[in-house]
Amino acid sequence: MRPEKTLIVSDIREKLQASPYLLIVDFSGMKVPHFETLRTRLSDAGARMSVVRNTFLRIAAKELNLPELEQSMAGQTAMVTGEEDICAAAKIIKSFAAEFKMPAVRAGVLDNAALSASQVEELAELPSKDVLRAKLLGLLQTPASQFVRILNEPGASLARVLKAKGEALGGSN
Repeated sequence: MRPEKTLIVSDIREKLQASPYLLIVDFSGMKVPHFETLRTRLSDAGARMSVVRNTFLRIAAKELNLPELEQSMAGQTAMVTGEEDICAAAKIIKSFAAEFKMPAVRAGVLDNAALSASQVEELAELPSKDVLRAKLLGLLQTPASQFVRILNEPGASLARVLKAKGEALGGSN
């Protein structure tokens, strides 16, 4: 392989190593302004979209022992990688595809496991990490707040009884 091609494969391999996920996207038919808009949206979510030659992506994936994705690498291919949340990247691609009727996710890899296009779409349906964290925090706080209410109830009941008794005695004078 020529040195410049080896350098390109090395760059792709580094991007794949730095990312816990990979999304393979078919961007055929996209105009440059749409492509740049999608790149910007993905960048805001901590993801990068790179146009790659299928051959180079195959070589880099094979070197890293990634799952076989041969069927999903045909035509114009872009790869989406990032250090953060795959769900956020999948959501952005899904909403962009709904808006502009392109691009299409062909496949993906998450933690060295192959994902089909439908599985990537399911990931796009999941709530964001922040929403899941808030729900978890709410679930963790619920038992503690219920416990505090149970501890306060005997004293509150006694106060209500004493107040009612005081009003009853005060009203008869």
